[in-house]
Amino acid sequence: LPDLQKAFAAYLSGEDGAELALLVRGDSISAVARLRIHRHHLEQSLASALAATFPTVQALVGSEFFVAMARTFVAANLPAQPVLAEYGAGFPAFVGGYAAARDLPYLADMARLDWALNVAFHSPEAPRLAATDLEGLAPDRLLGLTLELAPGGALVQSTFPIDRIWQASQPGVDVPQVDLEAGKVALLVTRRSDDAAFVSLDVAEATFVRAILGGATLEAAAQAAFGVEPAFDLSTSFGRLLASGVFAALR
Repeated sequence: LPDLQKAFAAYLSGEDGAELALLVRGDSISAVARLRIHRHHLEQSLASALAATFPTVQALVGSEFFVAMARTFVAANLPAQPVLAEYGAGFPAFVGGYAAARDLPYLADMARLDWALNVAFHSPEAPRLAATDLEGLAPDRLLGLTLELAPGGALVQSTFPIDRIWQASQPGVDVPQVDLEAGKVALLVTRRSDDAAFVSLDVAEATFVRAILGGATLEAAAQAAFGVEPAFDLSTSFGRLLASGVFAALR
């Protein structure tokens, strides 16, 4: 049985299956045809799973193009886990190297955003840090805090305006033509209630969040932000992030 399972997995990964066909009963359908049905069904199922995980990418390239791209990915990347929502972590990097998509240089970053939203959506509920949790803390204690993002949170950065591209790709949304030269963006993805969302950050806020993710204290992160934007307002920016529920509650 282990040999049969190994041969079947190899066939589903793209091998010709000649030896496997000898182990499969054909009945009214030949063994080769039966195996092809299994492989086609697998490719179709995984391509559909990828379409559900990367809806913005599919909206940008169209269903036919996406299916062809997804099946190419599937052929070399079978799931390592049984949960399909966890399948596709390597898809953004694959998209970045997919020759047929070279005229869409922002597509890999859109895939990264889709994946981050997927991870956030399926992340567990957990307590979030709120402004009220910090009331009464001495200034030195407050500025000495180190914070973590809530489960599923991620910082997605791009040289393209992927926030506007994402908005323009949503069903029923009428957005003016997106200027791809509009400049880079930084988006903080988080779970929000029963959905996932992102918060757009300016340059100073992105620097602040990167420092926080690197283990810096609140004070050190603020200093990093002041370094790129002297007018950075810690109270306003930190308050906005707290209101968005992006940080995990203090332990």
